[in-house]
Amino acid sequence: MKSFLRGSFVVWLLVVPLAMLAPGRITAQDHSETARKIVARTAPQYPALARSMRIEGSVKADVLVAPNGTVKSVEIKGGHPLLVQSAQNALREWKWEPAPHETHEFVELKFAL
Repeated sequence: MKSFLRGSFVVWLLVVPLAMLAPGRITAQDHSETARKIVARTAPQYPALARSMRIEGSVKADVLVAPNGTVKSVEIKGGHPLLVQSAQNALREWKWEPAPHETHEFVELKFAL
């Protein structure tokens, strides 16, 4: 039994540090009611403090998009405070297809380690 526990501990010591160095996955899902197509996305940077604290989660935002497809404003509807600024910065760079008028696009960005 001791050798099993010792072996498990050694594996744990090797796997955990490697997992902490692995890049985080960030995905974005467009949950827009108007189905306006996204033509350019910028992935948010995973904040170093959030990564070191192993914080994961989603940031939900209401993005006001101008007729030409650029972002006019981003209003955060929910998410961990350490992830919000990164999500806002990325969403400000997104582009949507042109439309006859402004639209509100509801977007959820998922941060996962």
